[in-house]
Amino acid sequence: MAGCSAARMKTTYLGAQFRRLVPHRGVKRATVAVGHSMLVSAWHILHDLVPYQILGPDHFTNRLGKERQTRRLLVQLAALGLEVTVQPRHAVG
Repeated sequence: MAGCSAARMKTTYLGAQFRRLVPHRGVKRATVAVGHSMLVSAWHILHDLVPYQILGPDHFTNRLGKERQTRRLLVQLAALGLEVTVQPRHAVG
């Protein structure tokens, strides 16, 4: 039940985990996976006596780093038959 309510939150790591797993596993299994993550987190917090660290909803997109993610996306576009040139966006200000 806690996994179900955590999965509905849009601005949390658990909500992002749920949305990432649903296309592959389905709603029920993704909900169970979120509940399992909550249980594992609670065990580590109580066992190791460490504070809870908020990873944020963008954890899965930012965990690789900008350069690595850019290379990965360019390889995917090349596999689709697209040739792309990338230029950094200049800040307007």
